[in-house]
Amino acid sequence: MRVIQITLLLLFVSVLPATAKDLPDSSKEALGWLKKVAEAPRNHNYQGTFIYYADEHMETSSVVHIVDDMGEREKIEIMDGLQRIVVRNNDEMKCYLPESKMVVTERRWFRKFFPDILPRPYDDLNGSYFVKKGKQERVSGYDCQVIILEPRDNLRYGQKIWVDIKTGLALKIAVLDGDEVIEQFAFAQLNVAEDVSSELLKSKYSEISVDWKMINLISSILENGALDWQVKNPPAGFKKVIEMKRHLTGKPGPVDHIALSDDIATVSVFIEPILEDLPPPITGFYSSRGAINIYVLTLDDHKITTVGEVPLETVKLIGDAVSRREVRATTKH
Repeated sequence: MRVIQITLLLLFVSVLPATAKDLPDSSKEALGWLKKVAEAPRNHNYQGTFIYYADEHMETSSVVHIVDDMGEREKIEIMDGLQRIVVRNNDEMKCYLPESKMVVTERRWFRKFFPDILPRPYDDLNGSYFVKKGKQERVSGYDCQVIILEPRDNLRYGQKIWVDIKTGLALKIAVLDGDEVIEQFAFAQLNVAEDVSSELLKSKYSEISVDWKMINLISSILENGALDWQVKNPPAGFKKVIEMKRHLTGKPGPVDHIALSDDIATVSVFIEPILEDLPPPITGFYSSRGAINIYVLTLDDHKITTVGEVPLETVKLIGDAVSRREVRATTKH
């Protein structure tokens, strides 16, 4: 029954047209607000509590964020369910998992932790999104300017961002599929102040975790075209941003990783060999929580997993565009 459902879904998604909407150009003022959102976390100290909501699931997290002479440091603690604490020192992240007595360390290759949702200033959004100003509204006691990103086709989701007028911090963000909110982050409490104590950055497990299992997930950033794989002719608006060899939890060896972005949404492609002593991968679509969708296929004895905060059609288009690079013949003189 599952195979039939996946087959029907594949047929349905493959014929969906990526129709472009006739929308005007984005205003410079609206794009300017997005640049404020991108720059704000590098300019302000804050602590607070935010709520994530998707698929009738709600999760509360606390955050402490400090920028000083040591750079940018942060602690995010998930308050619901299994305990998880992420402590970040610039690009080094340590994730404390008390239930399994494990600490996982990894360098952050892409900046995206609420409210730090825009990793860099964006100058090429107009081809994929119509960005416009909305009303002014209040979130957690702060006056905010609403900024709306309306997709120009059905290859990406829309977004609505509530931006603190004074600091430029994103205090609330909703990911939209048409008029439906499929994922939302929002501060329930926030204090933006210069005197946030660095003592709040310490994990309560930092001292006792010396006896825990330590896992260092090493990633190697590669030159463009270094991998044997490529995403040939990706959907309009998506560009490759990085190629890597990554060690991932539960994987026996390094995995090839290609990441693409349309400057808002990110899609990752993971390529790994299919091992004979393990069950074969189940191909098809898998929906994660909120805006994340997953598409799995096999190619040349490899498993291709495409994961992204984009609609099903888009993860399929990108996954199906994966191919081996052509080996360039060398000419002898």
